[in-house]
Amino acid sequence: MGMMLKMRSMAPWFMLTVGGLFVIFMVLSDSRILDFAATQTQNVGSVDGEDISYQDYSAMIEQARKNQEQATGQQINEEQMDYFRDQVWDAMVTQKLIDKKIAEFGIAVSDDEVRDAIMGANPPEMLKRQFTDSTGTFKRQDYETAMRDQRNKEIVVGVEKQIREQLIQQKLQNYLTASIGVSESEAHDSFVKQNIKMKADYIKIDSYLIPDADVKVTEEDMKKYYNEHAEDYKIENQKKIKYVLFRRQASQGDTAMVKKNMDEVVKRAKADTASFKTYVESYSEQPYKKDTVGLASLPAEARTLLANAKAGDIVGPVATFEGYVVYKLSGKKTASSEQVRASHILIRSTGNDAEDKKQIDAIYNEAASSADFATVARAKSQDGSAPQGGDLGWFGKGQMVKPFEDACFGGKIGVVQRPIKTQFGWHIIKVTGRSNQDFIVEKIVNKIQVSATTVDKIFQDAADFAYLAKENGFESEAKAMKYEVLETPPFNEEASAIAGLGINRALVKWAFENGTSEISDVFRFPAGYVTAMISEEIKPGMKPFDEVKEIIKSAVTTEKKLEKAMQIAQQIKNQIGENGDANTAKLIWAQAVVDTTVEFTTSGTIGTLGQEFAFANASYKAELNKWTEPVKGRTSVYLINLKSRSQFDQNAYNASKEGIKKDLLQNKKNVYLSQWIEKLKKKADIVDNRYMFFR
Repeated sequence: MGMMLKMRSMAPWFMLTVGGLFVIFMVLSDSRILDFAATQTQNVGSVDGEDISYQDYSAMIEQARKNQEQATGQQINEEQMDYFRDQVWDAMVTQKLIDKKIAEFGIAVSDDEVRDAIMGANPPEMLKRQFTDSTGTFKRQDYETAMRDQRNKEIVVGVEKQIREQLIQQKLQNYLTASIGVSESEAHDSFVKQNIKMKADYIKIDSYLIPDADVKVTEEDMKKYYNEHAEDYKIENQKKIKYVLFRRQASQGDTAMVKKNMDEVVKRAKADTASFKTYVESYSEQPYKKDTVGLASLPAEARTLLANAKAGDIVGPVATFEGYVVYKLSGKKTASSEQVRASHILIRSTGNDAEDKKQIDAIYNEAASSADFATVARAKSQDGSAPQGGDLGWFGKGQMVKPFEDACFGGKIGVVQRPIKTQFGWHIIKVTGRSNQDFIVEKIVNKIQVSATTVDKIFQDAADFAYLAKENGFESEAKAMKYEVLETPPFNEEASAIAGLGINRALVKWAFENGTSEISDVFRFPAGYVTAMISEEIKPGMKPFDEVKEIIKSAVTTEKKLEKAMQIAQQIKNQIGENGDANTAKLIWAQAVVDTTVEFTTSGTIGTLGQEFAFANASYKAELNKWTEPVKGRTSVYLINLKSRSQFDQNAYNASKEGIKKDLLQNKKNVYLSQWIEKLKKKADIVDNRYMFFR
């Protein structure tokens, strides 16, 4: 009986995804038990002419969702479903392409191979784990007895199927990557990157600090750069679309329904003697917890209500960024730090201190004599808080720049303070509240979500517009219906996402299958539904020189500044020689940086310098305690004085070489297989009509 229980405990494993190089390959293997015998009547798409039915796709989504929820213990919410459906679609498409190649290559696994894998000397690890005791001993006899027990037949069949899929996967990998290898020099370089540590003094000439006036960029320079970098300005066939977006967002009715439900919860909670926790556990979309928070940490809409509430009061529902929230105030206690609420008027610095001071003083006189600070702030403040009358809400220490913080925490409530200056400009501050209390709260949270009814209406609005636009013209109909028409930047046929909208390969494909002025049906995006019109086709070629002239000028300027930095670095090197004082650099160029690195390797990342492969490689080759010749980095030029470099340990290398080669080989295979799959997809004729089925 114990072995039966052991086998039964393995059952959930068969519903989970098995890892491997072809993760998607193994995700799909479990779902094949869900094949439908019924005649397929609706297809969400096809791969090289092979249809994918709505039924099969939906079943796959449901199975994949169960797999993920069993693996993670977390449910996939509706907000994540679009992305999840895309993952499942990609898995199905990839699986069909892989299956086709498996058949083409004649790859198969015999029953004997499966039996040997299960009952051989080294059974699969996921099976061995079920029969390994706390000391790490594999109980071979128990394992073999369980596998031969007829009561476990169904589970063993599942094991065999899983192992067969793994063996096919492995054969395919071996077939594709048979010619991939790792050389001795690659293993040596990898060992060096991991183990050779260096430290160096350096002199840095930052090209960005060289004034533009110190370099001269001519028209000839720019045209030469343009011709030499022609690939950078190459244009593929591109399309632009104009579109109307019908946002998938909650309606007033959805909001009202959530509030109505929360009102009912509040009514029942206030009349009930049961603990508030039971209501949180029954009605909240967030788990129960009791938090101690300051006013600054509470949503603005709830602060005044909770500040005026007594211990035990139930407050809300309050509309917040989380949705509708009902709070129970369990109590108040003295806070460890004070919080204040303040309003301000900001005049940003123009560089003319005298004029700025004159302007702020005039506004101060107006604000100090006015009964309504908020009105003056709305009219005169240059801060984003102006529409709120300058109100910054509640905040604690450490959240504002020091001079502003000092004025707020040192000021009296209701007093308009004289102007102070910070890095942002001049401020007039009025402290409007002060609190030294924290609030102990429990809460019920209900998100405001889009109902199915609202989704249907939004989709229908988009579909109605698509129909009318085809009849009456896209822009004229949008204007008549007062819809905003937006236009995308150019995108090419390989684009997976469209700027401003997001990922939707179906719309990209539609755009390249149709001509200018064609109007689409409805496409779904994370933000909502889109009806589009192809507004422009851009033929292949090169961007005109005049169009990219300013970009080229910037690139040439950067190059010339680096050349200038090289000249400065060479002057410094000529002055200090191999062993001179680094501080001499500042006499030649005052903005030179003299510093010491942290310990680094040839991987290229060097503390605050970031990724500087040229610096790292030059250091590895440098003589100790001698200044190198100038080394050109990404945006700076360096002189390097290597102070230490660990020795190459031949014995350690010999001991780890095979492991390094194994890791490098696996990485190479992973990259190759990933690229192989992407090439399959590019060559395949993939039809994606899912947008017609999912709203």
